[in-house]
Amino acid sequence: MDQNLTYTKCGDYYISDIRLEHTGAQTLGKYGRMRRAFLEQNKPMLFNDMILSETLFPHLWEVQQTCEKRMELLMEELLAKNPTPDKATQQLAWVAHMNSLKAQAEEIVLRELVYEEDIV
Repeated sequence: MDQNLTYTKCGDYYISDIRLEHTGAQTLGKYGRMRRAFLEQNKPMLFNDMILSETLFPHLWEVQQTCEKRMELLMEELLAKNPTPDKATQQLAWVAHMNSLKAQAEEIVLRELVYEEDIV
């Protein structure tokens, strides 16, 4: 981190020109935003520390990617254990079954990764 700070004069005060280095064009997905909200509401000191040390966004992107991969693996496991009805003949049953499996997988992912206290 650069130790040479520059300042902008606003009225009678000088305000330091602080810029975040790790801001990319990568957007946060659902799980990254949920993790951010969790940290902000439940761990405000850690949240502020991560912002100031510029580790927040890399952490959120990592959580996002990990959650997406975990969802894929869980869906494969759940589908292997609970085969779906025939999609061609029982469309509504197939949709209901898939929604149920996705809800189960998402509940596990949220508990393990998004709302976990000690993964930072």
